[in-house]
Amino acid sequence: MTHQTARQRSVASLFIFGLASAAALGAKPAAAADVNIYTSRQPDLIQPVLDAFTEKTGLSTATIFIDKGLEERIKAEGANSPADLIMTVDIGRLDAAKQAGVVQPVDSPVLDANIPEKFRDRADEWFALTTRARVVYASRERVDADAITYAELADPKWKGRLCTRSGQHQYNIALIAAYIAHYGEEAAREWVTGLRDNLARRPEGGDRDQAKAIYAGECDIALGNTYYVGKMATDELEPEQKEWAAAIRVVMPTFDNGRTHVNVSGVSLAKNAPHRENAVRLMEFLSGDTAQKIYAELNYEYPVEPGIETSDLVKSFGELDPDTLPLDEIARHRQKASEIVDEVDFDAGPQD
Repeated sequence: MTHQTARQRSVASLFIFGLASAAALGAKPAAAADVNIYTSRQPDLIQPVLDAFTEKTGLSTATIFIDKGLEERIKAEGANSPADLIMTVDIGRLDAAKQAGVVQPVDSPVLDANIPEKFRDRADEWFALTTRARVVYASRERVDADAITYAELADPKWKGRLCTRSGQHQYNIALIAAYIAHYGEEAAREWVTGLRDNLARRPEGGDRDQAKAIYAGECDIALGNTYYVGKMATDELEPEQKEWAAAIRVVMPTFDNGRTHVNVSGVSLAKNAPHRENAVRLMEFLSGDTAQKIYAELNYEYPVEPGIETSDLVKSFGELDPDTLPLDEIARHRQKASEIVDEVDFDAGPQD
């Protein structure tokens, strides 16, 4: 089988959209590619590893980007779904696919060997591929602190100085859920209230926008994921993002155990995967040396496979000591975290 070109990938992606529509109507789809992927990750972030897989195996891949309603779509397609794999970010999204019953377990000695147990579902229904830390972006000009705890972010000394994206975004919900797991619901409610009172403005935008706000002097600290800093610092298409990255430094906040909250990107095998063998082969490839190195060097993420080094840029952020809290424990508290965000009216911004 020949190597898949960019044009072939594009055609396959368009073709699979049509197949998915047919499946939703009950039609029997044909194969669009050797592995069909539904993903909530931006396709450009995963295409390099998919290209490497095709180059090594000759198997083609096709992707559909689905930001919202991924589980509902697969459910609607039923047994005729063309989806082989689900690739997504956030433990909540992985757990949601599991709870929706749209994935199936995978028994693979390769996955077990490459991915530490703490980054695998106990029932083998999802597997983490990378981790990212939820950290503080701090102004190089206006913030001297080298160490900040998560609890300290609610300290009044930061009043009017904090920026963040929506409290209901999955990255913030996971962090609040972790805070609940560590300290309980009432402590988390007080903490989120303190964060709200320290906001410089209403929550808006994405993590890159928080760095931009610090650069513009609108706030001094922000919550953001580590890999966005790497993406901004090396962005040749929008070079102004390099200035945003240069205006901040990464501070690894900690819980009382001295560890930093991490979230994951991951993969699951779709319940009715029409190309199961090929899909498992891709899952195993994604957990191995080649893909893990690509994730580290091009996406500025932390590999889950032990022994794979992070990029030099990520190393410059400082030592990451990831929290040992089980990921499924975080997922268990997501609903309460979302309720707290609404209860304190976090997304309305500062209250006075």
